[in-house]
Amino acid sequence: MKLKEVLLTAAISAVTTVGVIWGYGKYQDSNKYAGQENGVLPSNYHLAGLHDSNASPNGAVDFTQPAQIALPTVVHIKTKTNAKQVNNNLPRQRSPFGNMFDDDLFNQFFNGPSVIPEQRASGSGVIISDDGYIVTNNHVVADADEITVTLSNKKTYNAKVIGTDPSYDLAVIKIDASSLPFLLYGNSDDVKIGQWVMAIGYPLNLETTVTAGIVSAKGRSLGLNKSTKTSSAVESYIQTDAAVNQGNSGGALVNTDGQLIGINSAIASPTGYYSGYSYAIPVNIVKKVVDDLIKYGTVQRAYLGVSYAPDGLSDEQKKEQNIQDGAGVFVTGTADNGAAAAAGIKKGDFITKLNNSPINSSSDLVERITGFKPGDKVNVTYNRGGVEKTATVTLKNNAGNYDVVKQDNSTLSKLGADFATLDPKKAKEYGVPGGIIVKKISTTGAISDQTRMRDGFIIIKVDDKDVKNVDELKAAVGTSKSVTISGFYPGYDGVYDYPLSLGDE
Repeated sequence: MKLKEVLLTAAISAVTTVGVIWGYGKYQDSNKYAGQENGVLPSNYHLAGLHDSNASPNGAVDFTQPAQIALPTVVHIKTKTNAKQVNNNLPRQRSPFGNMFDDDLFNQFFNGPSVIPEQRASGSGVIISDDGYIVTNNHVVADADEITVTLSNKKTYNAKVIGTDPSYDLAVIKIDASSLPFLLYGNSDDVKIGQWVMAIGYPLNLETTVTAGIVSAKGRSLGLNKSTKTSSAVESYIQTDAAVNQGNSGGALVNTDGQLIGINSAIASPTGYYSGYSYAIPVNIVKKVVDDLIKYGTVQRAYLGVSYAPDGLSDEQKKEQNIQDGAGVFVTGTADNGAAAAAGIKKGDFITKLNNSPINSSSDLVERITGFKPGDKVNVTYNRGGVEKTATVTLKNNAGNYDVVKQDNSTLSKLGADFATLDPKKAKEYGVPGGIIVKKISTTGAISDQTRMRDGFIIIKVDDKDVKNVDELKAAVGTSKSVTISGFYPGYDGVYDYPLSLGDE
């Protein structure tokens, strides 16, 4: 569905740039979760006159007290990305000047190395623990070589990245500090349309700025994270009319109790500046992702194993795709080894509830599944032919099992791409003994940072040694600090070489 004359812009300056049945009660019962300890009230709440973590500011709606609580916890993040030499090797095209110039000279000029200049940008972040953990957007810190954090008291620190996840557009960074003020997590499941909220951040390189508005919608899916080259983007935004501009990315969306209920991430605008609506990632998603990044270095993503009709399809689109109307989410297919298929859920079913909570849209389903990890059991209620059924589903990870996913620190992972072994029939068609398809290049990693390689490139050599499958690619890369990957683009002439640095020499 197209939004006429609307440009969706991630709210970070200088660069262009979503709940969970992780119940609030479960959070309160745990001793420490996502950087916060149950019952510990930071100093900024005491200074604002609150002395009980369960207490709320009294009186009519007034933003004075929640602003006093939140302002010291929202930080200014500045990043620097060093200048980089990029190998421009792209599929060669013949010179448009015919024989006027030598083709080799033309290709050297247009396909040779180039330099991407140093880049600087800024955004916002929220302190979530007294020892310096900060949550922000992935797009605020992605690819940064240096990250500095300035607190509201003007103290500046160097920050290190603890973990990032582009599919959620979230990141956790840390500064070396103690006894810091921090924001307590609220519960985004309790957020109501029409309630007052504040947005706090550092827009347009200004000092910390507070704006207010109301929640105008929940469960918005905008397709922003799909542009990050991840195949499993998660979006279920809280939509507000609080003014948010470039530089607000990673800042706090706060309720009138002075609690964090979302991380501001995007605006809808025809100009790139605030034009009426802004979007925040619900805090119940945030705290689950934060907890996983701190504990494991990567998000423990659980999958139900279904494909479903996206929200907002027209009647014509539904007819073309044979999608039926009904309450809940229409299942268009199930993965053969997926959790839903194992529990008996089939194509054509309508998923209506998850753990007895209503499911009204696909973004609602994705948001609620986000709160679980592989191996968790959930009760899924579905409608089949007018008959309501409930199945207990044991969720799986992306690999189709129940294991905890470990962070991949292998040298091969530093390349930053999804690889697949070339089909033997295709290899024969291309006249090669085998190869590896670069299926999807990530926004981070050596390939993205150092080359302009495109998806679909077929690798046939590493350092002039033949590689015919992913295992051979992994062995060839090994623990090397630098490699040269060679291959071709189907439909184009020539072999292309991409030198890559994978670590300090």
